Amino acid sequence: MTTGQDEFSRALRAAIEKRGITLERLCDRLRRLDTPVSTATLSYWQSGRTRPERPASLKALSNLEAIVGVARGELAALLDPPKPRGRVASRPRPAVVGSAFFPEAEAVEHLLRGLDLSHDGGLTRLSGHDRVHVAADQSQDVRWTRQVLRAEEDGIDRIVVIHEADLPCGDVPELRAVRNCRVGRVHTDKRQGLMAAELVFPRALARHETILIEHEVTEPSPRPSFVYERRCRTPVREFLMEVRFDSRALPSRCVRYSVLDGVEKCRPVELDEDRAAHHVVLDFGPGQFGVRWEWPPAGGGTGERIPGSGRAKVSRN
Repeated sequence: MTTGQDEFSRALRAAIEKRGITLERLCDRLRRLDTPVSTATLSYWQSGRTRPERPASLKALSNLEAIVGVARGELAALLDPPKPRGRVASRPRPAVVGSAFFPEAEAVEHLLRGLDLSHDGGLTRLSGHDRVHVAADQSQDVRWTRQVLRAEEDGIDRIVVIHEADLPCGDVPELRAVRNCRVGRVHTDKRQGLMAAELVFPRALARHETILIEHEVTEPSPRPSFVYERRCRTPVREFLMEVRFDSRALPSRCVRYSVLDGVEKCRPVELDEDRAAHHVVLDFGPGQFGVRWEWPPAGGGTGERIPGSGRAKVSRN
């Protein structure tokens, strides 16, 4: 049976293809109209995985209709009635598929084959902390992550993480276990700069037992970076992100942002005394959040614009 969501996704996909515009360009146009939508969300709308529901998403859809050249309201008319909101819909939001939030969904799904995801939904992410260092050459050289996890069932002995390089360069990020874990099976895609890996605990956890783990990721090919993003497939109680800059490479502007249900919220953020920008989310996800920055102009130029749709250095679990 064909649903309204099927009709909407097919019509949207056809309109974008007819217009000949990329998702990245479409995302940029929507951002300029103050109705930002991530490229991942546009991809989900096209595939039928999700649909625009919230007022901000519907406003973005109206602008999207004008950009791709269809009549006002033509795509919106294909949407099913919105799902209930409020108390009925206030339950914790479920996890999404392992490849969610990645434009390279097929590549990620391929990497996840052969990794043990059987207990992935049985771990509650209580707390997390990302610390990213941006070196003097403007590249992210080391990314450190600490997580506090709680088992909701007996026998959980690992977690799967995904890391994505800033740009495909023939190499993939290098993973190192730091505390209370070891690196298990690792699958990589050098063409896409992707890595999926198991972090194996010292022993299987009992139900309601907690564990603190730490790991580091090193970027293979230093190059200027503009964004660091974490994509949360499952809800997390609290997560702190720090991006610390070398004194010889200070950004001219930083923005912290979060994306839930395809709606992006962002605000400027100042560096602290340690030259770090931070972002904290509480009871967050599934969704994306991160920090973007721009570099001062070189040689009197206009400088690098904060990208809204560029590829981010990404951690996901």
